[in-house]
Amino acid sequence: MTTQPSNLQNLQPSFAEFYSGKRVFITGHTGFKGSWLCLWLHLLGAEVTGYALNPPTEPNLFELCKIDNLVNSIIRDVRDLADLNGTMAAAKPEIVIHMAAQPLVRDSYKIPVETYAINVMGAVNLFDAVRNCNTVKAVINVTTDKVYENREWIWGYRESEPLGGYDPYASSKACSELVTSAYKNSYFNPADHEKHGVGIASVRAGNVIGGGDWATDRLIPDCIRSMLEGAQIVIRNPHAVRPWQHVLDPLSGYLMLAQKLVQDGPLFSDAWNFGPDDSDAKPVAWLVKKLCTKWGRGATYAVDKGAHPHESHYLKLDSSKAKSQLGWQPRWNLEKAVDSIIEWTLAYQNSGNLKEICLEQIKEYSMNEGAA
Repeated sequence: MTTQPSNLQNLQPSFAEFYSGKRVFITGHTGFKGSWLCLWLHLLGAEVTGYALNPPTEPNLFELCKIDNLVNSIIRDVRDLADLNGTMAAAKPEIVIHMAAQPLVRDSYKIPVETYAINVMGAVNLFDAVRNCNTVKAVINVTTDKVYENREWIWGYRESEPLGGYDPYASSKACSELVTSAYKNSYFNPADHEKHGVGIASVRAGNVIGGGDWATDRLIPDCIRSMLEGAQIVIRNPHAVRPWQHVLDPLSGYLMLAQKLVQDGPLFSDAWNFGPDDSDAKPVAWLVKKLCTKWGRGATYAVDKGAHPHESHYLKLDSSKAKSQLGWQPRWNLEKAVDSIIEWTLAYQNSGNLKEICLEQIKEYSMNEGAA
């Protein structure tokens, strides 16, 4: 399913050399982040097997970019342990990246049981499938910045801060972190790495944005839908501060970490934050105003003063560990991230080649010094 890209030599050398020909298993590959990751790994020449439900929205990046032509796409449910076991064994992956999730806070209030079933038992099933697959060398469980006990303080949360979770989504992801730790300690202990050969880590990113996100009740997709329709944007929490970052920033961290886990699992089997610089932790209203300005065409926004489910007011990540121990850095600031979203959305509006737009943005990102 995967062909060797002709322009591989133009990408950052360490990634191109490492990932070319690597077998990578991604759960949740039909989602927004999963689709971007599939495109990047395809560009690097990896052999990708994706395992997920059908794309969660219409339209969606997965179908718009015809990603099923680039990877071995398996439409299944991570809650089906027997099937996941068999599929992973057949794929013989070296690297597993677990992204399958019920990812929306507001949906978690409506479907709490399903949220816990997917986010907690899905992780349990994933790690148990890894236990039964002797080709795996690295596993990354993608959780969220919301796993921390939110104290509404002004500085970033570090990986050593207590886990928490006010709502079912945040709580389920904190549980997923505990599952990761339990399987790592019980079956893939770094002290016994010579015996099992598997490095395991969890990753916590900020509020990820980028072209091709159509999720409901998420700020950027809600804004994009309104702008395309010529309607006024309506926002819920204008003063809420979030760690906004372009999707390629955390994905570069995941790819860098997976490489480190394969090469030296005991040193990197831990939890890792991949958040933006402090200057890009901005209020919702700031970001929406920036989008309106760059889109033009009379775009405006208003505040919905109705009652809404609880959401944290202030949230930032401290990524010092990733910067110092992995050499990772966020490369696209919020201004650049917004520009890339506008570029992608205009291409969508004009029926452009969206796969090529994504690939060009990945190449541009990869040309930045140190972009992993």
